[in-house]
Amino acid sequence: MYDKRIRTNEYIRVSEVRVIDDNGAQLGIMQTRDALRLASDKGLDLVEIVPNAQPPVCRIIDFSKLKYQEERKLKEQRKKSKFGQIKEIRLRPRINEHDLQFKIKHAREFLEEKFKVKISIVLFGREMQHREFGVALAEKIKQMLSDIAVVESQSRFEGNRLITLFSQK
Repeated sequence: MYDKRIRTNEYIRVSEVRVIDDNGAQLGIMQTRDALRLASDKGLDLVEIVPNAQPPVCRIIDFSKLKYQEERKLKEQRKKSKFGQIKEIRLRPRINEHDLQFKIKHAREFLEEKFKVKISIVLFGREMQHREFGVALAEKIKQMLSDIAVVESQSRFEGNRLITLFSQK
């Protein structure tokens, strides 16, 4: 990704640079002012690609178009990435076995689609005084998902919820 620290045109302060033209052909080592003149004749920018080389490597390209293309690439990558997305499944500590199997099936589907799964066990009223039932259910879920998932964050209470985060192995 090209950022604001990349030097372009007049901001290149060295006397000689190695120049690559807009077609990718190497033009060799030349004075910076000559390379700038060559770039401006073509209506393009002189962009420092490898600043640490001796002499620095510069390329003649349209810098704004290059930045736009890089931003589009990053946007596409973020769109395709599902690793940051979390699916939440809420349960109660006194859940029926069939209902639990149904919720676990959904959790498996989410994990296979590369989502993270957040299991929230919600405790109400007197259930808060018997937190051990919620902890036992969390342990049971860990055992049921152990073949496909790994626990990313251990079970912890946030208010009246016992939260465990799973991600795909």
